[in-house]
Amino acid sequence: MAPTGLIIGRFCPPHLGHSHLIDSATPQVDRLVVFVNARTSEPIPGALRAGWLAELHPQVHVVLVEHDLPTDFNDPELWNRWMAMFRNAWPEPVGPHVVFSSEPYGSELARRFGAAEVCVDPGRATVPISATMIREEPLAHLDMLAPVVREWVRQWGGT
Repeated sequence: MAPTGLIIGRFCPPHLGHSHLIDSATPQVDRLVVFVNARTSEPIPGALRAGWLAELHPQVHVVLVEHDLPTDFNDPELWNRWMAMFRNAWPEPVGPHVVFSSEPYGSELARRFGAAEVCVDPGRATVPISATMIREEPLAHLDMLAPVVREWVRQWGGT
């Protein structure tokens, strides 16, 4: 078991696939930190997403990381800016020791942290959903959301 682990995501909105990732990572580390990567321009407020995750997964430490950085995985300077932000948000003196992800950027993130990488269900076979699918058709995927998130998405998706 590793001392610390990290999951980074937008969780916009958090869904059962995110819960599967968190539940898979939790028993592999002494302390799991989840960064909610949030821009002010996103349709679901970052603080709301962080609150849902903290409620759904009280065993993990949820950190809201608000920013307005663009995403370009091919830009080394932008990666440096992202990593400086993530290191500043990291609540532990050392680590993370393991980065958990189901996204392709997980390998590079782990490498830049000097951490091991654990890829969890990258093909989304266990829980076949993505937040993009939910944002595109919110009401069609309510069954992939925890009840607290489902109610908010139902109201948001009906507007």
